[in-house]
Amino acid sequence: MGATNLLLTTTGRMSGTERTTPLNYAESDAGYVIIASYEGSDTHPKWYLNIQADPHVTVQILGERFPAVAREVFGDEKARLWPLLADRLPYFNEYQASTERTIPLLVLERAKEK
Repeated sequence: MGATNLLLTTTGRMSGTERTTPLNYAESDAGYVIIASYEGSDTHPKWYLNIQADPHVTVQILGERFPAVAREVFGDEKARLWPLLADRLPYFNEYQASTERTIPLLVLERAKEK
């Protein structure tokens, strides 16, 4: 179906424990695009809530693991990036249609080297 996965590691906002979640993603000029759909649930996925508390994450794509910073996108940027995943994986549009919750779209940007 054209799905490409990454592993996203966030820090638990309450536990402080690292949690890893496999997610579909797309690449863009902005970074790696992910959708917090939670399969159309009326609640946000826990990994998204963890990012709201601490946007510093670790990403693994194939054998490469790197630090990144997550940011939510809105408006025109969201409208431009959403189809990168939803056109390949139309269930994201179905999930959005099935909930009153606005499903967040995030970009994972590689952290700058120190």
